[in-house]
Amino acid sequence: MGGAPVDRRAAAAAIDAFLRAIGRDEPDTVGTGARVAEMFLDDLCAGYAVDTRRLVEASVIPAGAPVLVTVRDVAIATTCPHHLLPSLGTATIAFKATTRIIGLGTLASLADAHARRLALQEGIGQEIVAVLDEVLAPEWVGCRIVLTHGCMVARGERAIGSKVETLALRGPPDRVLEAHAALGVGK
Repeated sequence: MGGAPVDRRAAAAAIDAFLRAIGRDEPDTVGTGARVAEMFLDDLCAGYAVDTRRLVEASVIPAGAPVLVTVRDVAIATTCPHHLLPSLGTATIAFKATTRIIGLGTLASLADAHARRLALQEGIGQEIVAVLDEVLAPEWVGCRIVLTHGCMVARGERAIGSKVETLALRGPPDRVLEAHAALGVGK
């Protein structure tokens, strides 16, 4: 993970201390600190270990002609940095290639790497679009993300069934309608 060094024991101890602080030092919570620390470090935040620019660069393929590429309904799970609750849903990534494309599986891996971080939904789409724009230089590139947020469902508003949709897009204004159609905006 990028940034400060990781201390698994301290993370586990902090979770155990949190459980004691809220009066939940019970037999069922023995070992929970270690399990939660492992879950965050090895799974929910695993995307920090991925250099997404290198991921995309390693998959570049020359495009024979301009082509529209769309990958829909890529399942993603992310963790809200405000409440540490999961958000689950899908990403759709599309771009109008000019001279370069990438393997389709790389698009799914790119979405997964950016989602498996403590991330706001808006930032995930913007980061995906930025790396694709920088490496592939397409005519336009966009990412539509639709998530159900644990923080809206399990607490506060209890807005069960609600979905949040965000759209990140780069390209000339005269291509917005084409991008929206490829990304399924409004459907």
